[in-house]
Amino acid sequence: MKTHESSEHACCHEGHDAAAPVASGDYDLVPADYSGTVYTCPMHPQVRDVRNSGCPICGMALEPEGIVAGEEDTSELDDMTHRFWVSAALTLPLFVYAMGDLIPGQPLKHLVPADWAAWMQFAFAAPVVLWGGRPFFVRGVQSIRSMNLNMFTLIALGVGVAFIYSLVATVAPGIFPDAFRNAAGEVAVYYEAAAVITTLVLLGQVLELRARSETSGAIRALLELAPPTANRLRADGSEEEVSIDELASGDRIRVRPGEKIPVDGTVTEGSSNVDESMISGEPIPVEKQTGDTVVGGTVNGVGGFVMAATNVGDDTLLSQIVKMVAEAQRSRAPIQRLADRVAAWFVPTVVTVAVITFVVWAWLGPQPAMAYAIVNAVAVLIIACPCALGLATPMSIMVGTGRGAQNGILVKNAEALETLEKVDTIVVDKTGTLTAGRPELVTVDPLTGFSEESLLSFAAAVEIASEHPLAAAIVAGANQQSLPLQAQQNFKSITGQGAQATVAGKAVAVGNEKLMKSVGADDPQLPLTAESYREDGQTVMFVAVDGRAAGLLGVADPIKPTTPQAIVQLHRAGLRVVMLTGDSAATANAVARKIGIDEVQADVSPEDKIRIVRELQARGSIVAMAGDGINDAPALAQADVGVAMGTGTDVAMQSAGVTLVRGDLLGVAKARALSQATMRNIRQNLFFAFAYNTAGVPIAAGILYPFFGLLLSPMIAAAAMSLSSVSVIGNALRLRKATL
Repeated sequence: MKTHESSEHACCHEGHDAAAPVASGDYDLVPADYSGTVYTCPMHPQVRDVRNSGCPICGMALEPEGIVAGEEDTSELDDMTHRFWVSAALTLPLFVYAMGDLIPGQPLKHLVPADWAAWMQFAFAAPVVLWGGRPFFVRGVQSIRSMNLNMFTLIALGVGVAFIYSLVATVAPGIFPDAFRNAAGEVAVYYEAAAVITTLVLLGQVLELRARSETSGAIRALLELAPPTANRLRADGSEEEVSIDELASGDRIRVRPGEKIPVDGTVTEGSSNVDESMISGEPIPVEKQTGDTVVGGTVNGVGGFVMAATNVGDDTLLSQIVKMVAEAQRSRAPIQRLADRVAAWFVPTVVTVAVITFVVWAWLGPQPAMAYAIVNAVAVLIIACPCALGLATPMSIMVGTGRGAQNGILVKNAEALETLEKVDTIVVDKTGTLTAGRPELVTVDPLTGFSEESLLSFAAAVEIASEHPLAAAIVAGANQQSLPLQAQQNFKSITGQGAQATVAGKAVAVGNEKLMKSVGADDPQLPLTAESYREDGQTVMFVAVDGRAAGLLGVADPIKPTTPQAIVQLHRAGLRVVMLTGDSAATANAVARKIGIDEVQADVSPEDKIRIVRELQARGSIVAMAGDGINDAPALAQADVGVAMGTGTDVAMQSAGVTLVRGDLLGVAKARALSQATMRNIRQNLFFAFAYNTAGVPIAAGILYPFFGLLLSPMIAAAAMSLSSVSVIGNALRLRKATL
């Protein structure tokens, strides 16, 4: 969270009267050519202003549209805190004096002459109400003029009525008839109620602003993980220390042991282990060698390396994470519409109830009837303040999305977070989602006369000259085992069959059965063995040496280690898992059998994927689609919730509502758990707010008085109102500890 200007001095935007009526559609007050910080309301995103003037609809403090690095500007929090402590210091003696009547013998009443008592209370209360409560009156007047009645309407009315009534009673007590006087003929004043209410509302504002700041703390910490400078290499190889703002794509940067990586890039020299826990949540460092990608903000281990910058500035993964989470925190969940609908009629209803309360007490109440009428009407206005209702959804969304970011779950908007809870079918792509997305050598099966090492060494020596992806997997497998690759001669690639070459004086052929027949290495048993490997999802290649069958090599896209566990968790959560893949049915079914997929659709095109998602939706399923490629983007957009793997393409991420930084299906189960925890938290908050107001208003109106002789003091009403806000904030902050 960035700058929050003081509610007092930021009440108007240049050229706009803060209290002027704001017509529908006129909430965007940002000039077209403005390039500075823009503020918006977390509940009403259509409100945009260049200054934090408070939302003209709900009165809440505005927030910057983006999170900016650097020292957090807490001017509004500091201002509200200053107002609170000064008000509390003045309110405490006033409260003690006013409550002195409850002390036996009333010793405090004799400290101040009766003629001066009201003036003394005025002296303490006036700064609290007029200075401490000024932001509330400004917003209250604005809400009335724009006819967007909100919590500040009730606060301004309640405090204003109590204070003005008391002031008139102090200045001209003689104008009041007997209905306003007590048994001693005095007109009671309620300065302490006005001051206590103002102080408690200020406390609520301080707690809310602090809680909002805490919800952005994890994201701010992420943003500040990037180091301020980098060691850039000049053309002559010398180094210069520059700000990361000066880096451009293609710059060569030296990263020393223990340093933070400044921007996203690719390792060009050296190797090391990098702690990527800040984006993956995994504590085990990841080995990085030449050609591997590194992410800005992660921490280098004991090795040093040179990297080429690829993404800088706002294009880095770290910046994209921050941007996505900031937007999600400001977005509105559909459940917020319920609170909006209630608020639309709630405030006018409360004002009506307060008027009815005043009339009934003035007409039927005991003496002094008018005093009772004013006190109870004020109590109704104060206890009904819907601040808890306004905080219920935004607070949970802000904390929930922040918690998700800490676990590598980036939520694009609140609607995706809400919908994810309702999902009953998860559609997953195979390659890159269930599997690693790159072919690896998984089987080396030599025949008699050959060892695994010799078979693989011969095959890799031939395939090192091939450009086929399967050839690269064989060579990589040999390198992992540190096998020496002998020089080959007379390399020949045969389209549709394989490749041949001379290695250490021997004729080596690597390819399919047709190639084996052409070199005279036909073995009746090998095709049967090969078929068993194919049923396991492998692509099989035959190897022959000097016209003699030497063995088989199996290449496959390996299932990610966490995929089986993720499938188990999704099933446990009651989800049906459907796999869509462009791969062959044999390979797809082999993968499905291993990990327990419920339904398989193979040989599908991108058009088929979106068609299948639509068919599932037509049957009444709430569908989440998880994928990582450009071919998945249409289905991701069509699904009720799209889940993109962070290891995939930018197009997929832009089409999805949720992005998993680790590119791990286990993150889908965690994302759904986050959705369930957040929505459960929102419902709890809304229950607190609705139940509190439903029960509080009748009590404040005096419904218990005829039966039990109980009345609700405006001060107690203010304390209860603040407590409801604190309960909502506290409940929302529990999400920071949610188990995912």
